[in-house]
Amino acid sequence: MWLYLIQGIGFGFAAASQPGPFQTYLISQSLMRGWQRTLPSALAPLLSDGPIILLCVLVISQVPDWFQRVLYIVGGLFILYLAFGTFRSWRDFDANTAQPESTVDGLPKAVVMNMLSPGPYIFWTLVTGPILVAGWRETPLNGVGFLAGFYMAMISTLVGIVLVFATATRLGPKFNRALLGISSIALFCFGLYQLWRGMIG
Repeated sequence: MWLYLIQGIGFGFAAASQPGPFQTYLISQSLMRGWQRTLPSALAPLLSDGPIILLCVLVISQVPDWFQRVLYIVGGLFILYLAFGTFRSWRDFDANTAQPESTVDGLPKAVVMNMLSPGPYIFWTLVTGPILVAGWRETPLNGVGFLAGFYMAMISTLVGIVLVFATATRLGPKFNRALLGISSIALFCFGLYQLWRGMIG
């Protein structure tokens, strides 16, 4: 269980610190509305990801073992692609770039935004879905541990982003850049691990 818990924590942190529309939304709302009004939106993945995970896991669980190995390899390559993109964001980070204003606000709209984004579907199909299925088949405790670690790290990181950007404007960009750097390293390591699992079966 501990291996799956650690993997969940790593992927949860990486998912939360990935630059994307949802993270941009949280940052812009934190700067414009403060942490008290933005913090509930950080919980959106807890509400929106359930149907996404169920759909992706049902699809993955019906495919033969050899295809799961292919998913591991494709997922590993995709994670390495994310790692490279995150590295470029870290390398080219500009603390003076203004965050775009968002036209949506509140938890319900954050949930809808997350459900309509392709990111969670790709992530749970190619990256975390095969790990969850493999762990659950070994023992349900592994699957629960993976999900617990994932959402514990993800929500904590999202809450941290909201609090930092709302209360410490000077520290915010530096903190965000550090998250990008750590996320790039974590994604690179997990990408290699996924490739290894896909190749050895």
